[in-house]
Amino acid sequence: REGETDYQARKRLVAQDKNKYNTKRYRLVVRFTNKDITAQIVFSEIVGDKVLTAAYAHELPRYGVKVGLTNYAAAYCVGLLLARRHLKNLGMDELYSGKDTVDGEDYNVFVDPDRDDEA
Repeated sequence: REGETDYQARKRLVAQDKNKYNTKRYRLVVRFTNKDITAQIVFSEIVGDKVLTAAYAHELPRYGVKVGLTNYAAAYCVGLLLARRHLKNLGMDELYSGKDTVDGEDYNVFVDPDRDDEA
């Protein structure tokens, strides 16, 4: 046992109203270690926590990030990798395709420039 869990905070996270019984309450868990970054989307059950999707910084060399796997940029990449995986698990990756070509320009999901304030 590593003693990482703050049970008082966990009780506040997991507890829910009686009329919302058995409704999943998702949370993003990010852990930084000296050599790795872990990001997970987790929900709780009576028997324990279940992980829906996970991404790790040691997977980034497959996508072209070779060094600096514990810095701020790597944390962003791990979060992006987690989001893409989660969309794929939900079957929504085709709906939110992202930017196809990398050119350094700002990318907005909304096509209408009047809605830029909502993004």
